[in-house]
Amino acid sequence: MEFELLDLIVFIAYALLIIGIGLWVSRGKGETSEDYFLASKSLPWWAIGASLIAANISAEQFIGMSGSGFALGLAIASYEWMAALTLIIVGKFFLPIFIEKKLYTIPEFIEVRYSKNLKTILAVFWICLFIFVNLTSVLYLGATALDTIIGTGDGSIFMESIIGLALFAAAYSLYGGLSAVAWTDVVQVVLLVAGGLITTFIALEHVSPDGNIFHGMATIYEQVPAKFSMILDKGEIITPNGKDAWWDLPGLAVLVGGMWVANLYYWGFNQYIIQRTLAAKSLRESQKGIVLAGFLKLLIPLITVIPGIIAFVLNTDAGGNIVQGVTDPSFFTASGNVINDNAAPWLIKQFIPAGLKGLVLAALAAAIVSSLASMLNSTATIFTMDIYKPFFQKKKNEQQLVNVGRITASIALVIAIILAPQLKSLGQVFQYIQEYTGVVSPGILAVFILGLFWRKTTNRAAIWGVLVSIPIALYFKVGPNGWIDSPFFVTWPFMHQMMATWILTMIIMVIISYAETGGTIQEKSIKLTKGLFKTGPVFNICSFAIILILTMLYALFW
Repeated sequence: MEFELLDLIVFIAYALLIIGIGLWVSRGKGETSEDYFLASKSLPWWAIGASLIAANISAEQFIGMSGSGFALGLAIASYEWMAALTLIIVGKFFLPIFIEKKLYTIPEFIEVRYSKNLKTILAVFWICLFIFVNLTSVLYLGATALDTIIGTGDGSIFMESIIGLALFAAAYSLYGGLSAVAWTDVVQVVLLVAGGLITTFIALEHVSPDGNIFHGMATIYEQVPAKFSMILDKGEIITPNGKDAWWDLPGLAVLVGGMWVANLYYWGFNQYIIQRTLAAKSLRESQKGIVLAGFLKLLIPLITVIPGIIAFVLNTDAGGNIVQGVTDPSFFTASGNVINDNAAPWLIKQFIPAGLKGLVLAALAAAIVSSLASMLNSTATIFTMDIYKPFFQKKKNEQQLVNVGRITASIALVIAIILAPQLKSLGQVFQYIQEYTGVVSPGILAVFILGLFWRKTTNRAAIWGVLVSIPIALYFKVGPNGWIDSPFFVTWPFMHQMMATWILTMIIMVIISYAETGGTIQEKSIKLTKGLFKTGPVFNICSFAIILILTMLYALFW
C-alpha cells in the first residue's frame, strides 16, 4: 500500500498539533534556567510518567527492538520488563537523594559527591555520547524507517527525512525547553502507544486464519514457540544471519546479571531520562510518575517485539527459515545478509491501510521526535549548567544561560544531521547500541553506586574507576570479536562482560579508597538519614503490582 494524500493530511495535522502545543505551554517560561531546563519544577506525575516513556521509546525500540524480535524473539523484551523493576529501584533509592540535593544535572551530583574536575570530565563525555551516538543513531534509524515506509527504501528521501525530523524536534524544543518537551510528550506517548497497537493488531489479523487477533497470537506462538522463550539456552535460537542468540541474551543474565548494569545506568544516571523526574512538583509526585512509566514498560513489548515476531512468521518457508524467494526481497542486502531491522517498516508498508498509515507514521515520528527533543534539551542542560556556567559566565544572567542552551542544542543538532548519513547498516541496531554503550556504562555505574551508598569512596578512587573501567571493558571485548587470537583473552557474552567490568571496577575503587585514607568516611559523602527512602502508599502498591505482573510474565514465558 502506498502512502496516500489522506495519510499525508493526518501526518501534517499531527505535526502542527505537537508544535502548537509545545509553543503554547512554553510561552513566557524561558526566562530563567529553572524554567527552561527544569520546566519550573512544576511537572505532575502523569506528565513525568508519559515523558519518561516518550523520551525512552524511539527508533531504537520501534525499529531496532522489532528487528531484534525478528531475529531473537520475545527474549529481547527483558530490556523492557526488567526496566519496570529498575524504575522502582530508581524511584525508591536514587530519586530521594537527587531531589534532596536540588540537582539540575547528573554530572552535578558528581561535583556534590566527588569533585568539580570529575564532573567536568563526565559532562564532556555525556555531551559527546548524546551527540555522536544517541542523536545520530535516532536520526539515522528514523530516516531509514521513513524512507522505507513513505519512499521506495532506496534512500531517495533519506536525507530529506533526517532534516525533516531534526527541524520538527527543533521547532518546539529549542524555544520551549523542558516544558515544551514534557507536555508534548503526554500527547506523543498516547499516540505512539495507539499507533503501535494498531500495527500489532492489524498484523495479528493478517497472520490469523480467521482474522481474530487472539487466534493470531496463538498462531505465531504455535509456529515459532522458540521465539517466545525468555531465558535462552546456548543454541536454542539461531538468528537469520547464523548467530547464536545466547550471545546477545545469555540465559539468567537478563534477570540477575549484566542487564542490571545496562538498566541501572540508563534509568538512574542518564540525563535525558532522569531530567524530567528532577522537574517534578515534589518527590512523591516524581515517584508516582516513575511507577506509571513502570506500568507502561510492561506494555511496550506488545508494540515493539511482537511485530518483529509476526514479520518473521510471515516471511519464513515451511521449515521456518528466512530464504530468498520466499522472504520479501527488502529483508536482504546486496550481499545476501538479512536486514532484521526492516521488520516494523515492512509491516507498516504492507498491511496498514490509508489514513491509519498516516496515524501509525505519526506514532513512529512521535517516538523519534520526542527522543530527539529530550536529547537536545539534556545536551543543552549539561553544557550550560556544568561547563558554561562554572567556567565561562562572568556574572549571573539567567537569560544568557537560556540563550546558551538554545545555541548548544542547535549546534548539537547540526552535527548530528551531518553525521547521521555516515552510519551504515548495523544489523540489529538496538543490540549494537546496548553493546557499545556497555563499554563505558559499568565504570560510570560503579562511580555512582559507591558514591551514593558507600561513604568511604574517595574522589581519587572515582577518577581511577572511570579510567580503568575502559581498558577492563576493552579486554573483555577483544575475545568475542576476534581482535586477537590468544588464550589470554576470554570469550564472554557482552552482558557478562558488563557485569564483570562493573564488579572489578568497584573492587579497584574500594582498594584505592582504603589505600588512600585507610577507610575514613569522606567529608562529601551522602548521609543516608532515617526515613529518606520512605515511600508513599501509592508507590508501594503500584510497585507490588508491577513485581507481581513481572513474576507472572516470566513464569509464563520461561
